[in-house]
Amino acid sequence: MALNFSIKISKELNITSKQVQSVINLLDEGSTIPFISRYRKEMTGGLDEVIIENIKNRNEQLIELEKRREFILKTISEQGKLSPELQNEIESAETISRLEDIYLPYKPKRKTKASIAKEKGLEPLAHLLIEQGNSDPFKEANRYINIDLGVLTEEDALAGARDIVAEIISEDASLRGELRDFYIKTSIITSKLIKGKEKEAEKYKDYFDWTEPLKSVPSHRLLAIRRGEKELFLNLDISPDEEEAERIISKYYLKGNSKSSDQIKKCIFDSYKRLLKPSLETDCRIASKLSADEEAIRVFRENLRELLLAAPLGQKNIMAIDPGFRTGCKVVCLNKQGAFLEYENIFPTQNETKARVTLEMLAKKFDIEAIAIGNGTASRETEEFVKKSNFGELKPLIVMVNESGASIYSASEVARDEFPDKDVTVRGAISIGRRLLDPLAELVKIDPKSIGVGQYQHDVDQVKLKLSLDNEVISCVNSVGVEINTASKQLLTYVSGLGPVLAQNIVEYRNENGPFKSRSELKKVPRLGDKAFEQSAGFLRIQNAKNPLDSSAVHPESYYVIEKMSKDLNCNVTDLISKSELRKLIQPKNYVSETIGLPTIQDIIQELAKPGRDPREQFEAFSFTSGVEKIDDLKVGMELPGIVTNVANFGAFVDIGVHQDGLVHISQLSDTFISDPRNVVKVGQKVKVRVTEIDIQRKRIALTMKSQTSVSPKAKIVKETDSGDMSDKLKQLKSLFK
Repeated sequence: MALNFSIKISKELNITSKQVQSVINLLDEGSTIPFISRYRKEMTGGLDEVIIENIKNRNEQLIELEKRREFILKTISEQGKLSPELQNEIESAETISRLEDIYLPYKPKRKTKASIAKEKGLEPLAHLLIEQGNSDPFKEANRYINIDLGVLTEEDALAGARDIVAEIISEDASLRGELRDFYIKTSIITSKLIKGKEKEAEKYKDYFDWTEPLKSVPSHRLLAIRRGEKELFLNLDISPDEEEAERIISKYYLKGNSKSSDQIKKCIFDSYKRLLKPSLETDCRIASKLSADEEAIRVFRENLRELLLAAPLGQKNIMAIDPGFRTGCKVVCLNKQGAFLEYENIFPTQNETKARVTLEMLAKKFDIEAIAIGNGTASRETEEFVKKSNFGELKPLIVMVNESGASIYSASEVARDEFPDKDVTVRGAISIGRRLLDPLAELVKIDPKSIGVGQYQHDVDQVKLKLSLDNEVISCVNSVGVEINTASKQLLTYVSGLGPVLAQNIVEYRNENGPFKSRSELKKVPRLGDKAFEQSAGFLRIQNAKNPLDSSAVHPESYYVIEKMSKDLNCNVTDLISKSELRKLIQPKNYVSETIGLPTIQDIIQELAKPGRDPREQFEAFSFTSGVEKIDDLKVGMELPGIVTNVANFGAFVDIGVHQDGLVHISQLSDTFISDPRNVVKVGQKVKVRVTEIDIQRKRIALTMKSQTSVSPKAKIVKETDSGDMSDKLKQLKSLFK
């Protein structure tokens, strides 16, 4: 079975079945995706994390399909209706929708019009109608009149027979498959306002009378319309050309122009309206929702990755400020490792002199090198206040930090465990400061949905969203690596092979025994066995360890190779790391063996050149335009620096320092046509934008990144347009029935 899956998956992903089978085997053995991608390249042919995750997901999907197939075969067999032809049809079904269509006639169901008609003995009459011979259906129906069974007239008999035929039509697997494709290709999605809800539904105004082909509706629009429907503001309908749908059914069931054919025409109309249309519309609703969910989750996941892998400032003494007017600014000081040192609350608007003295005193006391200011309420005013303070020779870097989710963290169990005696406002300020030091280490403590880089995250499948975002966090954590002696329990949880229990055990061992001195010491941690060590060791770092390789991404299982290299070159490992001329003498092919291949040897040599180096970009300071602090300060045509805070399919949101993000529509991102905003911008990117429209009442700002020559300063933001290849969207919808 697994071999068949590997062949099928290999064809779908255009890789070899050997690669697929190797991945499946490794996953079955308990290996994680980051470990397979980083340390088992010889076995997979160098597959990256994306392909490995696709293999994992598709394999699980096919296993579930096989389980369903076995259940259906068993159920129909127990009914005594499993013919060789039907068994072959079930075993040949390649998608879940095809399998369910075949199973539909045999599926236990509640009492229907057709089942009631069958109880009245009208099934033979139904089959007579389907044959559409020359006999008079009314004369034939007369034979089925039975007062005791409630069949009082010929029409009663024919009506019951038509109910049976209508159900037979609706359960025809081949017909359902063709109609489903027809629905996907041609259906129109329509949304209309529910009368009397105009004021309440104002935010859905664009969709009060909206019509669009289902195959091309963008995910964000579909999710918005569905939310409007859920909130009882909009009516949503999905349907194709009904005459064409009935023509497709007629192709299957209408034969000639006999009197029985006239009855069949009625059956076709009834079957479509009463049975097929509601069922297929439900299928399309589910499929389009799944498609929209997948796209929304994909966008969320990509944005999250950019945010998690944002450049860290690195080890600096930090002052962090959570701004506020009425309640004052919460100021905390942190050391180079992010440990809490001191807290003060200052009130610049009430006693500026005292606030400034306190700020300057704290900066000197703790040798502050950078000041992190949360970008919430009063952030720009606080920034101006800080810039005017006198820090003497310190000259700390002043940085505005995105504080999305900080309040969620401050009230969380994680924050209570870390700072049980601190107020939520103090915890929030600490989180802001730590985000500047190391965004990844701090953001893993917060539910990704609270970070603010997705759209409609509460409308998509929550289980799939959590799984996908967790996988992205795991990928980011392991791509960077984790310093085991300073990492929090939350950060360690995401390390390959660990999880919450082992992460807690590592922290407890560290607290009881002091810092880890070597990777091998990990084996002393309770419940951390050989498999967990294999999966996690390469991603854990120990700075200043006796063995310099313990601070690198080289896996302990490969240490012997480097020792052999050192011996061959008559030097030690430290020399090999520090001297490039020695590394140039290494002959990679000399170290290839049955257990270690050329890809791993090349990775090792590359790692020796930069052991344990953070793969994230270098930190660059950024500041907003001075004097532009609120939406009222904006003017059309103004050019401003900004930071991309969110990227959607229709454009990018940019923080320009006025407490309200502006939108750069996809049509305004570039002088040339683009189909995906992510080809131009990413979350956290620093950009130059120009204001094109300001709506103070609705708090909307339209921006452009086009050059001056390609757009007028007075240009209005355009309405959303579709982007991307419609054929790709059609394929995506079809694939959801697999």
